[in-house]
Amino acid sequence: MPHAPGRDTEILAYTPQVAARTAALRDRLAAVVPDEEWPAHAPEIDAILRLKQQRDAVVLAHNYMTPEIFHGVSDIRGDSLALAREAAKSEAAVLVVAGVHFMAETAKLVNPDKTVLIPDRRAGCSLAESITAADVRALRAAHPGVPVVTYVNTSAAVKAESDICCTSGNSVRIVESLGVPRVIMLPDRFLADYVARRTAVEIIPWPGQCEVHERFTEEDIHTMRRAVPGVAVVAHPECPRDVLEAADHVGSTAGMIDWLKRERPASVFLVTECSMSDNVAAEMPETRFVRPCTLCPHMKRITLTGIRRALETLSPSVDLDAETAARARVPVERMLAVR
Repeated sequence: MPHAPGRDTEILAYTPQVAARTAALRDRLAAVVPDEEWPAHAPEIDAILRLKQQRDAVVLAHNYMTPEIFHGVSDIRGDSLALAREAAKSEAAVLVVAGVHFMAETAKLVNPDKTVLIPDRRAGCSLAESITAADVRALRAAHPGVPVVTYVNTSAAVKAESDICCTSGNSVRIVESLGVPRVIMLPDRFLADYVARRTAVEIIPWPGQCEVHERFTEEDIHTMRRAVPGVAVVAHPECPRDVLEAADHVGSTAGMIDWLKRERPASVFLVTECSMSDNVAAEMPETRFVRPCTLCPHMKRITLTGIRRALETLSPSVDLDAETAARARVPVERMLAVR
């Protein structure tokens, strides 16, 4: 059993009772969670499942969470858009965001009266950190009248200076929904380039980039194709252009999963954060997932122990300045209204 909220976190025992309660999950994750790791994970999972009931809580897990979190304790799973949509519909009193800080802020924006927890405040994002509210104001001054489309991978303060938000999955649709000839799109320069090549709208970009996706190269894909003949290559639009052009399919994390479930390739290289391959592999055992690992150090700050601690103590909570939140909520709600 977890100890009382507020006390120092202790190591939980892997008892026969815990083993029995988590046996079905152990079988499901056998291919992606090593046997030697399970005795550490199972007691945390068991405790979290009970704490969720006690706290009237749900766990929202991004696709880049590790499998023991993604499949073990989450109630809502998906990419940034899916998490934002489902957070807005949740009836739980407490939302625990197993993701990075901007995702927890977005959950708070659409659930202002609920307790939103982020297990580790240090779980940031290179894209969110690449731009400030002052930068957005300067862009508006340089391009009067041009609407600002802001990726959800940004702080609430940046969203508050924007007209509408987008995700990698709906970015083209969002830009075209504005019905204007030019937009400012920030902060990911590779996503902006991806959108610019798929719409007639002129895109004014910002020079931010994801520290995970920027590392992939076209040569990585060629090397993989030589090593694994016939491998399907599926890339995220935050990757550089030459990587996207060398891939078989380009899509958001949700789009990647949809393509995989539709095409059912024998082997696949997902050009994105490594844990996503593990999570999809657990649901598609017939497909071989080739994993040249590129990890997000921010996502990996979220652990089972951190989630347990957050539920025990109801902290760290996400609280936003009321004025900033009110302004930032508008572009998020505008995004959610576009179908």
